Amino acid sequence: MATDLKPKYAYTVVYVKDVAKSVEFYGKAFGQPVRRLDDSHRWGELESGQTTIAFTPVHQHETDDLTGEVQEQKSKTIRNQLEVCFAYADVDAAYKRAVENGAEAVCPPEDKEWGQRVGYVRDIDGIVVRMGSFVKQC
Repeated sequence: MATDLKPKYAYTVVYVKDVAKSVEFYGKAFGQPVRRLDDSHRWGELESGQTTIAFTPVHQHETDDLTGEVQEQKSKTIRNQLEVCFAYADVDAAYKRAVENGAEAVCPPEDKEWGQRVGYVRDIDGIVVRMGSFVKQC
């Protein structure tokens, strides 16, 4: 296979009600530095390592007409098909900071049988955010 055809995972796009508010929220609640917020407030990005987490409005002509409308979450008992996950050295401190900065507490951190400490919150759009310790390599 030609090396120019080998893909690199580049973006995860999160559809939100207010891009500027979401970028600010993720910066404060999860400690993710803002890389970019365009002047139109229709695109924002976080500094998140090799893969970019990007935010764009839930409804916009360019994508709704091409790929269909985004289905917004209607109930807290039904999750979106997307879960944002962050790894931290201190999950308990990260969870506390997230809740103190507006994240909705779902499940406080607990030790899992696979050797990870994991807690869950919801962001300001109701999207589930998993906060876990780094997974030990086998």
